[in-house]
Amino acid sequence: MGRNINVEVDASKSMGIQEHLWRFIGYDECNYTYIPEGVELLRKFAALGDAPYYVRTHFMFCTGNCHGTYKFGSTNIYWENPEGEAVYDFTYYDKIIDALLDTGNKPFVELGFMPEALVDTNYLTPVSGGWERYNQYKESGWTCPPKDYDKWHAFIWAVVSHLTERYGKEEVASWYFELWNEPDIFYWKGTAAEYCKLFDFTEHAVHAALPEARLSGPAVTGIFEGGHAQKFFDFFLAHCKEGTNYCTQTQGTRLDFITFHVKGGGFPFEMHAKKAVPSVESLVHQVKLGLDSIVKYGFGDREVVLSEADPDGWAAGGVYDNANMIFRNTEYYATYVASTYEKIDRLCSMYQIKVRPLAWAFLFPGERCFEGTRTFTTQGIDKAVFNLFKIYGQLGDEKLQLESDGARSMDFLQEPDIGIKNQSQYTGEGEDTDVSGFAVRGKDGRIQIVLYSHNNDRDKEEELSVTVHVTGLSAAQAGIQHFRIDAEHSNPYAEWVRQGKPLFPEGEQYQAIKRRDGLERLCGDTEIEVTDNAATLCFAMPAHAVSFIVVEEKR
Repeated sequence: MGRNINVEVDASKSMGIQEHLWRFIGYDECNYTYIPEGVELLRKFAALGDAPYYVRTHFMFCTGNCHGTYKFGSTNIYWENPEGEAVYDFTYYDKIIDALLDTGNKPFVELGFMPEALVDTNYLTPVSGGWERYNQYKESGWTCPPKDYDKWHAFIWAVVSHLTERYGKEEVASWYFELWNEPDIFYWKGTAAEYCKLFDFTEHAVHAALPEARLSGPAVTGIFEGGHAQKFFDFFLAHCKEGTNYCTQTQGTRLDFITFHVKGGGFPFEMHAKKAVPSVESLVHQVKLGLDSIVKYGFGDREVVLSEADPDGWAAGGVYDNANMIFRNTEYYATYVASTYEKIDRLCSMYQIKVRPLAWAFLFPGERCFEGTRTFTTQGIDKAVFNLFKIYGQLGDEKLQLESDGARSMDFLQEPDIGIKNQSQYTGEGEDTDVSGFAVRGKDGRIQIVLYSHNNDRDKEEELSVTVHVTGLSAAQAGIQHFRIDAEHSNPYAEWVRQGKPLFPEGEQYQAIKRRDGLERLCGDTEIEVTDNAATLCFAMPAHAVSFIVVEEKR
């Protein structure tokens, strides 16, 4: 047995509200929303105990055939007649919004990207012919600023007015709206000032149609000390605070909440890549730098959504593109999310800012089983990471005190260069395993403990001896349920490997894998003695695991 870890939970000490900060997901391909596989997964999220979940997706304004493909989608919402007058077609846009609401979820509406008829072609190289023009649009035309900001304003007003009329003011006011995606890189051909101009016209149009709507920006990429994203982010916040509004010519721009992105690493197409893993510390440090800027410019009272918060940056890439994507199939993905979300929760307390991470993951229809893409399911089989969300969904709202002597210190937040791990061949080797989590009181009064063990090194093999001491109990007996995500529990990937890694399993082979995709118990339910108002649990945890322990006082 390896290190001894001691965890103290005080059931009598309320620490306030436990925010369910994880209730946000998203994906690139908007047309996957209403296909049968997409609807099935959305219903699974809506069935979680803390639903609805907010769903963000790209390409909602784009021009195309309205059929989803990797990294593209379209709705044909906007076009112009021969006289240059705007024509709106909400057919496919409504299909997407309807699917989110009909499954019991909520839209996180991304306002982007540029419809073909609104593209300012001065940002593009001239081409001739319909095919060349459309291929250019699919490749980069949708990243252009509008040819006419007044037409863009009218378009945004029409969209929000349509949504309000179709779904009602109260409903739409409960959604989130966000302008664009990662305008600091290739998603936006304009400058930072031009993005601010787009935001000003958008903000004016959105709130002219629905004053209660919540609108955010700028959704920049990961923030590193002195990097381009940080400069773009600061430029935008300064503009909203005290800049001249491009639309109204007054000072400042209304900003209801703020978004930016954080990633733990980057794995490009490299078929024979050397070992690399995502860094928990790099991701959390990016959150810290973003919050520092928000406080600096006087927006510390705003809610923050990390509208993409993930181990890495290429959702559609899989193990056949880069072998390091293997972690997405395993328990590692679940423990990575558990570790980062717990630290983000700590940052919420440190900064007194509500921060919500959005998992940029969904599904890819037609993929090979366990393709290694960043998904919650593969061929309808729930992956280990989705079982973590099944745990989260059961939790109550009252935070209890939990302390672990195996928790990773937050001292790394003071290391300005820690983000370099995001750019290098980082392996995590030699690091101690991080063991921590949080405890809450469930809606039924039971004590719920979520404890994770995570090591950035995906190959780390270790068995930790964990002792959980629960105090503040008032009954003589306590019933214990212990659920586990690890290499052998709540993890259909292990069964898929046992079945010979079939690319398209069917029949009994598929059923054998599917039977292992739920949340499984580590052991049978038990009852233990409570002495001096305390109970002790002892068990082993490997380097990558999540334990969900439910303690019920027997009165």
